[in-house]
Amino acid sequence: MSSSTTDQESARAERIERRRRQVIVSAAKILYETGYHGMVMQAVADDAGTSVGLIYQYFGGKSDVLRAVILDILEDFHRTVPPAMLAVGDDPEARIRAGFTTFCTTIDQKREATLLAYRESQTLTEEGRAELMRLETETIYPIREAVEDGIRSGAFREVSSALVAHNLKMAAHGWALKHWDLAAEMSLMEYVEAELDLTFAALRTVGP
Repeated sequence: MSSSTTDQESARAERIERRRRQVIVSAAKILYETGYHGMVMQAVADDAGTSVGLIYQYFGGKSDVLRAVILDILEDFHRTVPPAMLAVGDDPEARIRAGFTTFCTTIDQKREATLLAYRESQTLTEEGRAELMRLETETIYPIREAVEDGIRSGAFREVSSALVAHNLKMAAHGWALKHWDLAAEMSLMEYVEAELDLTFAALRTVGP
């Protein structure tokens, strides 16, 4: 295969991905406004600047679009949280701080999609719901591992790492679910720092 052919195929793949991403962004906006049953594919196509026919080239149908919107935010966690935690080194507290901050920043960028995940997840097929639960569970593994490392090192007291990771996940989701209330009181970063302060106060071992 010639280099020019490879370049053409790469450019085509990038165009397809850009269009697919635009459909996901537009669908998230329409779904948030109308709900799944009220969503009309023509409205998604109009907002995305494409055709309904082209959307069906990328997605099998309306339920497939919903699945892509909901899973998109979980895939973002996989792309962003582990590298952010790895970049700060081995210290468990620094890793938790980096992971939770990235978690909240990602959710803040996609609050509508986060709300949709709660509101419309039961509309997914059984297979789609199973995939959603698997990915959501995987998103907090790095934070759970950091808690366990902190316990082993003696920096944290003996607690359930699963519960700590779960609580931080729910706190991050809470920024989207109750943003209308929280944003009146604090910025995103103030919220992150306040939640981490509470978490570390509960985790740290008491000195002699």
